[in-house]
Amino acid sequence: MSIQRFHSGPRMSQMVIHKDTVYLAGQVANDPTPDVETQTRQILGQIDALLAEGGSDKSKLLSATIYLTDMSTFGAMNKAWESWVDTANPPARATVEAKLAAPEYLVEIQVTAAK
Repeated sequence: MSIQRFHSGPRMSQMVIHKDTVYLAGQVANDPTPDVETQTRQILGQIDALLAEGGSDKSKLLSATIYLTDMSTFGAMNKAWESWVDTANPPARATVEAKLAAPEYLVEIQVTAAK
């Protein structure tokens, strides 16, 4: 059994690959000062980079879980998501309202993809 871990620290890895499945940790914006749409765009860019590093891409997404601190920002987050997602291959997705690790984070996204 081969498990690869990427960008690991004492608490977590940013990406784990097992067999032909790529698991990403929840991603938050590198710059959490902008609005939820801009934070979402930052996160989706980070997801693209990690998936590429793992030998995958957004067309191979299996699932996504999106955490919003305020469900009233659902439309703004979706604006960024819908301009990014591969509409021919959309993943299973859930969006929930949750308190995140720090108040400046407005959105966190976790995805799983095939390799």
